[in-house]
Amino acid sequence: MVSAIVLVDTMFYAAIAPLLPYYSHHFHLQKSQAGVLAASYAAGTLIGSLPAGWLAARVGVRATIITGLGMMIVASAVFAFATDIVLLDGARFVQGVGGAASWAAGLAWLIERAPDNRRAEMIGAALSAAIAGAVLGPVLGTAATQTSPKLVFSLVAVLGVGLLLWTLTERAPSPASDPQLRAFAPALRDRRVVTGMWLTMLGALLYGTLAVLAPLRLSQLGASNVTVGIVFVIGAALAALASPLVGRISDRRGWRLPVLAGLCGATVWTVLLPLPQAIAPLFALVVAGDVLFGVSYPPAGAMISAGAEHVGLGQAYGFALFNLAWAGGQVIGGAGSAGLAQATVDAVPYSLLALLCALTLVVVVRQGRAVKAASG
Repeated sequence: MVSAIVLVDTMFYAAIAPLLPYYSHHFHLQKSQAGVLAASYAAGTLIGSLPAGWLAARVGVRATIITGLGMMIVASAVFAFATDIVLLDGARFVQGVGGAASWAAGLAWLIERAPDNRRAEMIGAALSAAIAGAVLGPVLGTAATQTSPKLVFSLVAVLGVGLLLWTLTERAPSPASDPQLRAFAPALRDRRVVTGMWLTMLGALLYGTLAVLAPLRLSQLGASNVTVGIVFVIGAALAALASPLVGRISDRRGWRLPVLAGLCGATVWTVLLPLPQAIAPLFALVVAGDVLFGVSYPPAGAMISAGAEHVGLGQAYGFALFNLAWAGGQVIGGAGSAGLAQATVDAVPYSLLALLCALTLVVVVRQGRAVKAASG
């Protein structure tokens, strides 16, 4: 059930990639305006993350998921029929608030049933379902450009109704009697929580930038909306296969191994992404970048979950922090990088991201050496 919810939510979110050139043409959007449309979902998640955690702890995960799905249904209906860019921005923002509720409550519900030694693997499995949604999202967006947004997004609303009814049939844990807000300060001082949040935010920064700049650049080079959709379908499909494997490695070998590999690859890829002058090499770089930029998510989610549990913060709040970090990265990566690229060139935001990846890589390596020295 949780996998189905995050799949559909992510599918709606990821549909924007092939739609950006479509909406840019129909509404005469500048690069920065396209970035705002792409980032509106994450802005809603940013605003809704902590309230979603509070709601899940206070009224329960089922009621919170129903609230989130209700908002997604409304947003889908508006997205289907809106003819103004402000309405589209608003619908995507509302979907982001609903997504914050569905994700925080859904992952908390999942972790309640997961053994401690399989936490990263279970998170990876849920994220794999989300990435499967990211596979279908570009297909959905491409279908909307080739047929009608009214038809496609009305079907998304119908899917949301089906998920809402499914949620009503599942047994859910009781709400927490204590809202646990006093545990927020210790959680934000916990090294695992802080590290997990930064790795989550960095991954979102990378993907948020890629999801805006790459479709526009591919379109500029002459790629069709269908080609743009195929790029993100292939990248997301490979990422979906990789996510549970990364989680399993993290559970068995520790979080540093997959994180270091992902950071090394991301550092190189962000330098290379602005260089291609033809569709084919950019196509290949975007596909690989889609995989590399998500490597840190399963271990980061497990670290946040374990750190929150250690200080007595409920899982709903823990995944609210995960959502908060992800949304912050997406907002800055989508709207911020697009605005910076419009003022300069695409290479500037990509180069700044490469620097952040390199600095994070150095810190993780030093932390690992310090841990080995202390244990030796």
